[in-house]
Amino acid sequence: MLDRFDLHRRVRAAGVHLLLSGMVAAICAALVFLLWYPGPYRKLSGGGSLFLLVTTVDVIIGPLLTFAVFNPGKGWRHLRRDLAVIACLQFAALGYGLHTVYQVRPVALVFEKDRFRVVSAANVYEPELGKGRREYDRLPLTGPWTLGARPPREGAETTEAIFLALKGYDVAHRPIFWQPYDESKAEALRLARPLSVLIEHYPQGRVQVDATLAELKLDPDTTKFLPLLARVDAVVLLNERGDVAGFAPFDGFF
Repeated sequence: MLDRFDLHRRVRAAGVHLLLSGMVAAICAALVFLLWYPGPYRKLSGGGSLFLLVTTVDVIIGPLLTFAVFNPGKGWRHLRRDLAVIACLQFAALGYGLHTVYQVRPVALVFEKDRFRVVSAANVYEPELGKGRREYDRLPLTGPWTLGARPPREGAETTEAIFLALKGYDVAHRPIFWQPYDESKAEALRLARPLSVLIEHYPQGRVQVDATLAELKLDPDTTKFLPLLARVDAVVLLNERGDVAGFAPFDGFF
């Protein structure tokens, strides 16, 4: 049974470990949310909840293990070895978690046909990387591109698109179809619906819509929307020029 002195030292050691773990988690959070999941993408791509799960487990388990093994009576040589093993396990778990977060990071917001889609790195059809436009040969590390996707040409390209779609790779996931959003902007604006339609469908969300428009400094009379395929229900808001101006948390498929 621990005496008061041992308990005090164990708690202090676990507290120091918790502080250090929190500092490492803060640095990782800056990497994740400033580069990989900037702005609204932490919600649209589920990055916030995934990172919270990874870091919470890692930050809590390490200090708990330190509390369990910290006993100066073992001798400092033995104790240092135990703490080194815990640190290695903790860094390995954190590294694996960050790798998972990296693999599912959003790399593109793509307009396809009549909607937008948030595409993650894990969903890109990798065999086509390097076969499309040169500027899209490598996936971004500092937040997603805003792109358009040209429709498949009739014939073999359409047939292949159908078969790959059945495997989970839609046009937006395939780099050979990616093009600058400016080349798709006119079509996106043509297919977008007036914001009044969204408000009419979700009258209870009027206050939230107004707050979003005020925050983004958008004119409700000229703002339009298109549905978005992402981890959460959302619509893409377009300004009068067809530029992507922001997002609103409503299901746009109606």
